[in-house]
Amino acid sequence: MKKVFIETDYIKLDQLLKFADVVDSGGLAKVIIAEGYVKLNGSICTQRGKKVVHDDKVEVNVDFDEGSIHEVLKVIKKG
Repeated sequence: MKKVFIETDYIKLDQLLKFADVVDSGGLAKVIIAEGYVKLNGSICTQRGKKVVHDDKVEVNVDFDEGSIHEVLKVIKKG
């Protein structure tokens, strides 16, 4: 599990995936979220603007022709 430290009260789901280097672009984040490859606290989340807060867990599991993304993130608020 990868810990991701944020300084604000929340971060949007698509921004988190970019910030944590899970995806290279916002476009890819949008697609994998919309297609249901991302879970927030164990439930599929298709809202790219969903607010992710301290202690939330985000899981990404997707396989592409070009490769795959399998990542588990734990969000921690600094301070």
